[in-house]
Amino acid sequence: MPHLQQDDARRALNRLHTPDARADHLQARARNRLHAAPPPRVIEIGEVTAGIAVPERGGVRFFSSERDFDPLDGLVFRSVEQAAKAARDRFAARRAPRRHAVPTRLDLVRPEADLDLHRTAYGR
Repeated sequence: MPHLQQDDARRALNRLHTPDARADHLQARARNRLHAAPPPRVIEIGEVTAGIAVPERGGVRFFSSERDFDPLDGLVFRSVEQAAKAARDRFAARRAPRRHAVPTRLDLVRPEADLDLHRTAYGR
């Protein structure tokens, strides 16, 4: 009967070295295609890479890849779409002309205007 004892010993050793299936259910679930964790998503606006949205518990965390998007860095959004919308809004706000900026069009002085710069500058 020593043969039966060896089989029992092997089974006992296998049980010790086999991980408990219940304890590792999240990794097993992640391996299942139906329950796979969503991958990180790159958020691009036109030719500009705004950053990446990394899934985590409760939503996605945004990590900026350019200084224009640093105020959004580390924020958690409910979805990738919400993070992309925030990045688009930030991009539009940074690219919009500022109200106090110097106008690009300058009014030209007509050459036929009677203006003596020497007299105007020195009060003569």
